[in-house]
Amino acid sequence: MNRKIKNIFTNGAISPAFIAESIAKHSSKKDIGAHSIFLGQIREDIIEGKTVKAIDYTAYEDMVLEKMHEIREEIFLKYDLTCMHIYHSLGIVKSGEICLFVFTSSKHRIAATEACNEIVERIKSELQIWGREIFNDESHQWKVNK
Repeated sequence: MNRKIKNIFTNGAISPAFIAESIAKHSSKKDIGAHSIFLGQIREDIIEGKTVKAIDYTAYEDMVLEKMHEIREEIFLKYDLTCMHIYHSLGIVKSGEICLFVFTSSKHRIAATEACNEIVERIKSELQIWGREIFNDESHQWKVNK
C-alpha cells in the first residue's frame, strides 16, 4: 500500500476534544462497521511514598516514525483495516491526562479490536519512547513499562 510515514507525535496531552473530533470525522465513511479505541492515561502512582504528578516523554523521533510505519503496514495487511490513527505525546503530560490515542476502524469489530490491542502492545515493546516520571517533590525517575 506504501502509505507515507505519518508523524504520530503531539506536543503535550491529547485533548478529549481532539479525540471526539477524530471519531466524528469517520461518520462519512460508510464502509466502516466497527471502531476500537485505546486511550492511555497518566496514573497518579505512588512510588516509594512519592506521587507521580506528570510524565515527560522523549523519543528518538526518526527511528520511532520509521518503525511505526513498518508496524502500520503490517497491521493494515494482517487485519484488513479501513483506518488507523495513532497519536503519542511528547513533553509533559500531567496525571489524569491522555498520552496515547490509538484508533482503528474496519468492517468488523474483531479486526478493529485485535488490531488496536496489537498496536498498543507493539508501541510499548518496540518503540524508542521514554517517560520520565516527575513526582510532587520535583524529583524524577525513568518509567519502566510493565
